[in-house]
Amino acid sequence: MTTMNSDRLCVLVGYGINMIFGDKKLFVFDMDGTLCIGEKVFPEAVAFIHKLRELGRRVLFFTNNASHTSDYYTEKLRRMGFAPERGEVMTAGDVTAEFLLAHRRGREVFLVGTDELKNDFCRRGIVLSDKAEIVVSSFDTSLTYYKLKHACDLVRGGAEFLCTHPDLNCPTENGFIPDSGAIASLITVCTGVTPRFFGKPYEDTINMICEHTGFGVKETVIFGDRLYTDIALGKRVGAETVLVLTGETDLETARHAKENERPDYIFPSMKEICEQMSE
Repeated sequence: MTTMNSDRLCVLVGYGINMIFGDKKLFVFDMDGTLCIGEKVFPEAVAFIHKLRELGRRVLFFTNNASHTSDYYTEKLRRMGFAPERGEVMTAGDVTAEFLLAHRRGREVFLVGTDELKNDFCRRGIVLSDKAEIVVSSFDTSLTYYKLKHACDLVRGGAEFLCTHPDLNCPTENGFIPDSGAIASLITVCTGVTPRFFGKPYEDTINMICEHTGFGVKETVIFGDRLYTDIALGKRVGAETVLVLTGETDLETARHAKENERPDYIFPSMKEICEQMSE
């Protein structure tokens, strides 16, 4: 066991999974950088998920990446061997859409997002328009200068500014690419307006997870590769947190994490977590 700045902040070796996670019932997994990178799956992650199911634990896959829908990720996880069941996949796009439907119903939205996210919003009954009173920015791999300029014009004109998730970088097989938080920052720097963010680590997300699964935060373990989203979500509400070093965060950054972003456990990868299953 390699101990760091806290008795509980450590890379664990030789600890059985029950000793680490006790009687936790809900295991929430980030995707990009945690279970996979792009189309590259971490095989040990698949084995760990299946073992959790055998032990009767509930699994939920939650990604901040709103460039695709939960249906897309369900199919992707199925291809990778995770065998997700109905209702086991959620995205920051789902949380944002539910907020709009519950609290901004009928108001028009200008969306800086992919066609897939646009179609999903429309399917849910959200009205999209260039003459909107709400701007929603997201991880837009089809981003154009027009979208940025028009979003800035609307925000300067008084439109409410929302963002699906704050992630700055998205890990891919070829390195990091600008994510939703980076795009939102462009609009913020240009207009001086900071958006209301959704996804991890914000309260709307954990409320939706608890309502969807029926489990409380004290019964939950959150796995991820980002301190300021995955780990911060757990720390904010008192859920157990596990950081893996296969995505955005390296060990040196984790060593100097702020108290409200400090993981309970750190593993180099899902391989080391899986190895504990036989201890």
